Amino acid sequence: MTSSRRHHLKSVILSIAQKWLDEEAKEDIAAKEAYMAENCPPADTSGDQNALMEYCKKLNAIIERIDEERYDIVGKVQKADVEIEDLRIKVVDLRGVKKPALKKVRMSADTMLKALLGSKHTVNMDLRANLKQVKKEVKEEPTEAAGDWRKNIEDKADRKKMFETS
Repeated sequence: MTSSRRHHLKSVILSIAQKWLDEEAKEDIAAKEAYMAENCPPADTSGDQNALMEYCKKLNAIIERIDEERYDIVGKVQKADVEIEDLRIKVVDLRGVKKPALKKVRMSADTMLKALLGSKHTVNMDLRANLKQVKKEVKEEPTEAAGDWRKNIEDKADRKKMFETS
């Protein structure tokens, strides 16, 4: 599809959407006018002062009733919002929090500190250089200890005699 064709189709779709939005706006205005004509009759200001006072009292009663309805509706909406938020939290809990897969990064202590501290890092973290060198001593194990068992028995012959005498 060529770019001019694509541009033409896009402009046609946008013009159709604009017409729909205009029609919806006109329908909303007509619905508001019908509601106002039904619920708010035109004001009758002819008459003496007592008639006007009665009219004002009726208007105040209507305003109070509408205000009570509005208060009730606001309360219901707030309660519904709290329930929606609770359900949203439960859904997140049921799904569980997915931990991102961590990648193995080969980084020395120096480069890690440079990444964290930036240019402030000047200390060399070669920890192996500071360690003491320890020479491992080789223990000489007697090879005779596990050697001939007969010699052991002869050495302890006197001990054997102690048990036989009893």
